Amino acid sequence: MAVGRMVIALAVMVVVCGLSMRMAAGDGASTQPSTRPDVPAVLNFTMTSLAGQPVDLGQYKGKVVLIVNTASFCGNTPQYAPLEAVNEKYKDQGLAIIGFPCNQFGSQEPGTAEEISTFCTTKYNVKFDMFAKIEVNGDGACPLYKLLTGTDTDPKNAGPITWNFEKFLISRKGEIVARWVPKTQPDSPAVIKAIEAELAKS
Repeated sequence: MAVGRMVIALAVMVVVCGLSMRMAAGDGASTQPSTRPDVPAVLNFTMTSLAGQPVDLGQYKGKVVLIVNTASFCGNTPQYAPLEAVNEKYKDQGLAIIGFPCNQFGSQEPGTAEEISTFCTTKYNVKFDMFAKIEVNGDGACPLYKLLTGTDTDPKNAGPITWNFEKFLISRKGEIVARWVPKTQPDSPAVIKAIEAELAKS
């Protein structure tokens, strides 16, 4: 009996330690509430901000949302500048840009949440909402990105994220209306036209 209790205690310690390490890493773990029928599925998550606080994505309900996976040491990193410019131009019209740092592509986002925050604010004066580092592909992908890339959600554009700064445009109704490859600039005519078209809808 004593041996059995020791085994159980050790198992509990392993689980608790694993959860504690995950929370300390600020990995942006997300959950999908089951009692939110009024919130679109793509916004039915609670994510962790760069400051380590839980953020209900349901707060973006009714807005046009541009979701971007980001990195600090990528050839596409300068896109932070046009992203912030687009944010400043359209935020009062109902646009919300939200960024999710990811280290899965070339290990180009190795920093801590504090380092990422400092980089974004000092280098590019980013003011749009940034979240804790997550995985966007594979078994460890956060549920939000599993939904964004899944065939059930968007059969036409489904598939894994290809690199840093891939972009999803979400309508006011919570539908994925566009997806752009990483090299597409946030202020390109195609992106701006799509954003303006969605903002014009009630």
